Amino acid sequence: MERLEKRLGYTFRNRSYLETALTHSSYANEQPHTRHSNERLEFLGDAVLGFCAAKTICRLYPDMPEGGLTRLRAELVCEASLHQVALALGLGDYIHLGRNEECNGGRTRTSILADCVEAVIAAIYLDGGLDPAEKFISERILKDVQAGHSPARTDYKTQLQEIFQRAGGPGPVYSIVGESGPDHNKTFVASVALHDGTAATGEGKSKKEAEQAAAKAALEKLKS
Repeated sequence: MERLEKRLGYTFRNRSYLETALTHSSYANEQPHTRHSNERLEFLGDAVLGFCAAKTICRLYPDMPEGGLTRLRAELVCEASLHQVALALGLGDYIHLGRNEECNGGRTRTSILADCVEAVIAAIYLDGGLDPAEKFISERILKDVQAGHSPARTDYKTQLQEIFQRAGGPGPVYSIVGESGPDHNKTFVASVALHDGTAATGEGKSKKEAEQAAAKAALEKLKS
């Protein structure tokens, strides 16, 4: 834990917060009487992260309209961004996983690592308050935008919407056409209709992520 704390740049007064943040539900389900999973911390960390990101971009972009702020915040705190933070911290080496999840590559799974980052944010917040949590977020997640570098634009749904608008037709229509897996680890399949009547599909660990994947696939079809 000391090594991880050095990577995080924060020393816990109560390490049980950090232990819980590193405990995946698959592990907690195998030991229900001894551990809680990080799901509640993930929920809280998502809220703390969203607040800090909104506060930062409102300060940096005082003239940006609400829609632009919303898209920028979503890009900064998206799963892919948090996954990169988790890789830099080496969180995969510290997560407690159940046997099946361990065997199925959970230690490198994007969604698990991203969720763990949110849980760690909540652990820091509960242990030390908003200031150290905001410091971690600023240094690890918002450093590029604070240095004046806008994140790469990967809001594929917005890009596809703009193409439809330029063509003068109705906007793209998304639908969830499938889902699989247990409740704590579902995979969704989304479909989006294109101008010519064909469809593109994509998968994700949430409905929004699946729709983004479908929009990305649609953009690739339109470019080919």
